[in-house]
Amino acid sequence: MMRREILMVRRAAKAALVLADPMTFVHRRRLADLAAKQHLPLMGSLREYADAGGLMAYWADGDELLRRAADYVDKILKGAKPADLPVEQPTRYELVVNRKIAGALGLTLPESLLLRADHVIE
Repeated sequence: MMRREILMVRRAAKAALVLADPMTFVHRRRLADLAAKQHLPLMGSLREYADAGGLMAYWADGDELLRRAADYVDKILKGAKPADLPVEQPTRYELVVNRKIAGALGLTLPESLLLRADHVIE
């Protein structure tokens, strides 16, 4: 049994939240399998966590972040000084819900949540 799995069982975790990190991203399927084995809902920060078997994911829209980064690069290549460019916060977020996992966990998701979701995995 993995150390994290022992901690989840010993502390009687009710859910697992996985934050954006290269290490957790690489092991997202393993983390989702571990959470499922312990019958824990897993929420991740990127859509790929829900695709891998997590219950849901919520994070800034990646496509928007890439477009905005391209705008910054364009401004810098045209002579703008990076220190003069404002720091911007994301304005659009993406909610992904995995209905299949919810069923496997015995959870009934509110219709209002499903209607707000950008993507629902069946």
